[in-house]
Amino acid sequence: MRSKLYLPALAALLTLGSTACQKDPETEPRNLIRDETEWDSSDKNATVALYFFNDLFNYLPTGYNRVSDDYLDAGTDDGIPSRLNRPVQYFTNGAISVVNNPDAYWSTAYAGIRRVNIFLANIDRVPALASNIVLWKAEARFIRAMLYFELVKRYGGVPLIGDKIFTLSDDLSVPRNTYAQSVDYIVSECDAIKGDLRLPSAIPDGEWGRIPRTAALALKARLLLYAASPLFNGGQVAGAGALQGYPSADPGRWQLAYNATQELMSLGAHGLLTSPAATAFASVFTVKKNTEIILAKQTFNSFALETYNAPMGFGSPALSQGYNSPSQNFVDAFPMLNGLPITDASSGYNPQNPYASRDPRLLFSVFANGVTTGSTTVGSRWLSRNVETFEGGRDKPNTGAVQTRTGYYLRKFLGDFTGSTSYSNVSHNFPLFRYAEVVLNAAEALNELNRTTEALNLLVPLRQRAGLTAGTGSRYGIPTTLSQSDARALIQNERRIELGFEEHRFWDVRRWKTAENVLSGPLYGMQITRAGAGTTAAPYTYTYARTTAATLSWQSRLYYMPLPYDETTKNLNLTQNPGW
Repeated sequence: MRSKLYLPALAALLTLGSTACQKDPETEPRNLIRDETEWDSSDKNATVALYFFNDLFNYLPTGYNRVSDDYLDAGTDDGIPSRLNRPVQYFTNGAISVVNNPDAYWSTAYAGIRRVNIFLANIDRVPALASNIVLWKAEARFIRAMLYFELVKRYGGVPLIGDKIFTLSDDLSVPRNTYAQSVDYIVSECDAIKGDLRLPSAIPDGEWGRIPRTAALALKARLLLYAASPLFNGGQVAGAGALQGYPSADPGRWQLAYNATQELMSLGAHGLLTSPAATAFASVFTVKKNTEIILAKQTFNSFALETYNAPMGFGSPALSQGYNSPSQNFVDAFPMLNGLPITDASSGYNPQNPYASRDPRLLFSVFANGVTTGSTTVGSRWLSRNVETFEGGRDKPNTGAVQTRTGYYLRKFLGDFTGSTSYSNVSHNFPLFRYAEVVLNAAEALNELNRTTEALNLLVPLRQRAGLTAGTGSRYGIPTTLSQSDARALIQNERRIELGFEEHRFWDVRRWKTAENVLSGPLYGMQITRAGAGTTAAPYTYTYARTTAATLSWQSRLYYMPLPYDETTKNLNLTQNPGW
């Protein structure tokens, strides 16, 4: 999918029996797309060049079940693979090495950067509309900037090669640029291209998924937020230096991060999706084009996500495999419907009815054991029955099948098949940037700038959209005042539950330098036992007991990913990250 587009060579070859009288045998397929064909000076529609251009979008990151069919978040305290000994657990059991990294991104990113550079070097040879070429170049440069960001958040400073296209005769021993230089380059690219990109409203439905101006601003805002964060802003771990972050802290970097969010928000091009009110949060991920999505990785409509992630007890014709098990740690992070944390004595939380009156985002994010009393069901229903994650239930039979290890399955991103009997195709496009993240970025930066009241105010619309109870002053459980440290904890938790399984938690706990606390020690699940009549639906009683599903192990060197071994052996000028 990421290689140059060639038509099948064998289809163009004649058999030996039919070539005896051929005067012009082919030495290569006539339909081979060569360089002069790709950048055809007579192709006013840029037909073949657009094949090359469209392939660049394949290099944009994707997040659905991408780590050997598991989510990256299953390598954090938010979840665990339902199957044993999965590669994503290397991040939490110490098995990562320079030759064993399931998230190694180096070669993929630089392959994409090279393809962008080839496009930029050649597209002017094609006689397409000048305005189109300007737009295509800007979109290609965004993809390149995005790939550099993906490298920088993993490794720190990386080799910046500009527009250069290396050949085999070139010296490939390129050293790493500093972290500061890498950040400055990506920021400069975002600023350079933003004026050439279209606003979302100018992108036709048939081109949804192309790069809008707001994506460049969102990338800049996320990058600057990371750069202002403790790990990179003068807080490197032992052995790190200018390659891994800024050598000294500068609180002013939080102002740059906040300014970047305001540049995007001031355009008024996006907003939180609030309709339909009861399912707005879930709809963000299944409605292809909506006001909240800034940029999503486009895929064909399908029910592959449902097959991978829904509880395993649902079989033919709706086969489900239940690959990911969200943790009790993640579930506990969601507040009650009144906005109070479950640890608050006045919240109303009942540990023997743990899913009642909770933040609605909880059951849009996880499948939990469903219990029906009268006409009311607390927990999850799916494909016209209650989810059964109690011991011996259909979704946790304990018979050796792959099943939840925590009492939960991943619900987020899936279509609504609550009352269905089988799956149908649904829009699933992984959100690379959405407006809720920008709001949370702004809140985090404001709080670090000691503007805590303003920061807390930004969280109110998120809770309102989620469907929490308005409460006193219509604050949805958000206090009017808090200390900076308490507000920091609240903002970080809100980010955790709002952006769960969108590949933020893995990087957030690193940039905050909290990984040593949250990724060390027990990861919890819920053991549920059912007692009572064994032949009908009632009466049953359920008992909920917190249990240890796994033990997480953290190493400080995991704050930075290791450069791949084969890259450091090929390029002796590459400096490895500390601890590797």
